[in-house]
Amino acid sequence: MSSFRKNPAKIFVKVRADHLIGGGVRPLMLRTEDGPAMRIDRVTDVREAPSLKAGGQGLRYTCMIEDRRLYLFYDDPHWFIEADD
Repeated sequence: MSSFRKNPAKIFVKVRADHLIGGGVRPLMLRTEDGPAMRIDRVTDVREAPSLKAGGQGLRYTCMIEDRRLYLFYDDPHWFIEADD
């Protein structure tokens, strides 16, 4: 397993997404390894931003799931969220 995968602050998720004509990606739902699928209600922001706790680089999607904000990171080809403290 690569060191990228061993970072305990990263929770890797599977993401179902639309690939847009302009080259962008819009996440629709996510699932942790042992959790239920969660529908992403709305993406409120997309920007280049590293995960401060987990490291990495790429895009940060600010997503709303059931009135809660979640930061979803895309570090090609991996999707992850940060572990809670």
